[in-house]
Amino acid sequence: MNCTITRQNLHEGLAAVSASIPAKSTLPVLSNILFEADDEGVRMSGTDLDVGIRVRVPAEVTTPGSLTAPGKKLQEIAKALPDEPVEVATQGEQIQLRCGRSHFKLNGLPSDDFPTLPQVEFEGGWSVGGDVLRSLIHHTSFAVSTEESRPILNGVLWELRDGQMRMVATNGHRLARMTVPAGQADAASEQLIVPPSALQQVQRLFGNEQEVTIGKGGNHLGFRSGSTEVYTRLIEGTYPNYEQVIPKDNDKWATVERDGLMAAVRRMAVVASDQTHRIRMSLEQDRMKLDVLTPDLGEGRDELEVQYEGETLQIGFNANYLLEVLRYMDTSEVRMGFKAPERAATLEPVKANGEEEGTDYLCLVMPLRLLD
Repeated sequence: MNCTITRQNLHEGLAAVSASIPAKSTLPVLSNILFEADDEGVRMSGTDLDVGIRVRVPAEVTTPGSLTAPGKKLQEIAKALPDEPVEVATQGEQIQLRCGRSHFKLNGLPSDDFPTLPQVEFEGGWSVGGDVLRSLIHHTSFAVSTEESRPILNGVLWELRDGQMRMVATNGHRLARMTVPAGQADAASEQLIVPPSALQQVQRLFGNEQEVTIGKGGNHLGFRSGSTEVYTRLIEGTYPNYEQVIPKDNDKWATVERDGLMAAVRRMAVVASDQTHRIRMSLEQDRMKLDVLTPDLGEGRDELEVQYEGETLQIGFNANYLLEVLRYMDTSEVRMGFKAPERAATLEPVKANGEEEGTDYLCLVMPLRLLD
C-alpha cells in the first residue's frame, strides 16, 4: 500500500474511527485500525465487536493494499504532524508515515485478522435528518439502565410505526419518551433495541444538516451519511410495555419555571440522604414547597411560586432523578402531572406560542415513599 493524504484528512479519519477502539481487549487486533487503500481513496475501520465505525477519506493512491495499525498511536502522531501531505506506505507488517522531515514506523497486523464489519443493506432502508436523530438520542438515551441484571433496559427502544419515529429509555425509576413525525408513513414498522454506545457515536459523527440513511441486516443496524458509517449489534429480546407505566389519569397539574425548580431541587439535594436522595414536594394553591430531613445531617426547606390548582399533595422523589429529567427539558417552563403520592409523576416541556408542533416529549419519575 502506498498513498498520499493531507494531514487534516488523516487526522479527522483517525479521530472518527479511534472512538470505537476498546480501552482493554484480549484481541490485540481490536486496538488497531484497518487501512484499505483503493482507487477511491482510503477506508479506515475500527470496532470493539459491538460497535463499528468506517470512514472513507480522499487520498492519492499509487499502490492499493491493506493493513491494520495501532489506532491511538496513529491518532496521536497525526495530531502532532506538521500541516503537510503525509505519505502512508506499508512494508511487510509495518506501516510507515512520512511528513516533511518526520518519519515513523509502527508494527501492524495482517488485515485478515481484523473482524469483518456487519453486512447491512442500506438500499430500501429509511432516512432521517441528522437534527431529528440527534434530538431523539439526546433526549432519551440518558435514561437507560446501567445495571447488568436487566440487559434489555441497557438499550434504547427505537420504534418506527404509523408515520412516527419514537425512542424510549428507562431504568425502572425514570423514563424518557420522544416521538417525532417520521415522514415515511409507508415505511415498514420496526421495533429495535439499540445500545446507547452506538447512538453516542451517531450523535458524535453526524451533523444536524446531514441526512442519515439507516439499514438493517440480521441482528445489526447500520447508519450512513456521506463517507461515514456506523454499525451496531442490536440487543435481543422484548422491551417491557412502557405504555403501562405512563399515567393516563393524572388530574393534578403544576406549571413551574424550569431553572427555578432545578436550583431549588439542587439546594435540597445537598442535605438529602446519600443513600436515597429523598426530598419531599408539597403542592398547594399556586405554591410548591420542597423540604428534606436527614436525621444524622440536618434539614432544608425551599418554596416556589407555581401555577397549581387542585388538592394538596405531598410526594417524595429521588432528587438526582428529578434533576436529570429537568436537565433535558429545553423550555423555560415545565408541566408536571400527578395523581397520588404513590403514582408516577410526568414532566413535559411547555411550548411557547407559535413553536413547531409535532414533537412529543415526556419523562416520568417514580415516587419514593415518604417517611412520617
